[in-house]
Amino acid sequence: MPPTVLPFVPQSITVHLGAPSQYAANVTVPFIDYVKNVASSEIYPTWDESALQANILAIVSFALNRVYTEFYRSRGYDFDITNSTAYDQAYVNGRSYFNTISRQVDTFFNDYLRRPGFVEPLAAKFCNGTTVTCEGLSQWGSQNLAQRGLDYVQILRNYYGNVEIVSNAPIRGITSSYPGTPLRRGSTGPSVVVVQVELNRIAQNYPAIPKLASVDGIFGSRTEASVRKFQEIFGLVPDGIVGKATWYELVRLYTAVTRLSELRSQGQQFYSINWEYPDPIQEGDRGDKVRHLQYMLSVLSEYIRNIPPVTVDGIFGPATRDAVIAAQRRFGLPETGQVDDRTWDEIYDQFAGIENTSLRDGERFPVIRPTATARQASVPAMASANRTRYARSTTLTQFPGEDLRLGQQDPIIQEVIR
Repeated sequence: MPPTVLPFVPQSITVHLGAPSQYAANVTVPFIDYVKNVASSEIYPTWDESALQANILAIVSFALNRVYTEFYRSRGYDFDITNSTAYDQAYVNGRSYFNTISRQVDTFFNDYLRRPGFVEPLAAKFCNGTTVTCEGLSQWGSQNLAQRGLDYVQILRNYYGNVEIVSNAPIRGITSSYPGTPLRRGSTGPSVVVVQVELNRIAQNYPAIPKLASVDGIFGSRTEASVRKFQEIFGLVPDGIVGKATWYELVRLYTAVTRLSELRSQGQQFYSINWEYPDPIQEGDRGDKVRHLQYMLSVLSEYIRNIPPVTVDGIFGPATRDAVIAAQRRFGLPETGQVDDRTWDEIYDQFAGIENTSLRDGERFPVIRPTATARQASVPAMASANRTRYARSTTLTQFPGEDLRLGQQDPIIQEVIR
């Protein structure tokens, strides 16, 4: 089974008192005290409450992103974040906290921001908005919005767009993502799934790395070959074994290519999906099964023009019902808008056909998508197909692998003109 990816709030955080490569001391402090220190150093205690709350949530989310992505530790550093505002957030070792800020942090220190459907805490960058401007939150701008009557959620969405707030995240000590023992041929389990997902995504940017046809949690010969090539490219011992050095190089590259540590992240989604037919699904239902249904429908909508696209949000609303009815009409099923076993099986079969023939083609579609080789599988699900994929594809510059003859058509064009 894929790992349950639930970002947590660390009990403590290690701060480097300088730029990343600068020789300086490290201090390990309780996370809540770190947030109080940064907030007291970054913003003014006399600001309106909603401005304080918005800024504190941005501070928390940014720090959690650094911890979650192991941004510095994957690069060999022995700390989680720096106090350099050129890279991270202001932290003044030994300073006192403002009471108004401290009270707000007590409420919000284990809440954070994320994009809907994404796992990682948002890398909520910010700047003062006067001497320095940036893409993220403007600190002085947030105060102006607060004075105009906006609450903290409205302020945050004004700067970051569509974000949601995760409340009361679990708290625990920081633990390394490395499983503790090397992974090699014959290893199985969630950690192998992580390696396979990372290899496939990194291979999109480094095509010399062989892509894996399935993410199955089994460390076989193909996974070993992919690991060896990865190690060769990045100057590691090419032994095909994922030890600590290889593990963290994978983490570093995966974070880089998906931009998980940036405000405009591609987003990380891990879902444990049972591909068998569930109980009937209908309007008003919520959860992973609805999300899975929506993902399949969103893929079908790219190939079948009569099926409208849907948002993969896990909520079975009117738009999802319309897409289900369109699929039922297309497949000659009763147009109930409810997903019974016949509807589920037909949608799955059509999706699996597209997935097996098109979506696994890493040259044509470089954005990673789920793989499912059986009705019962646990897979990482990424963002659905979108209509600009060819703009990011290498299709237009690569030989298709066979001679083109009079009368040939692309499969997607054949579907559109029917």
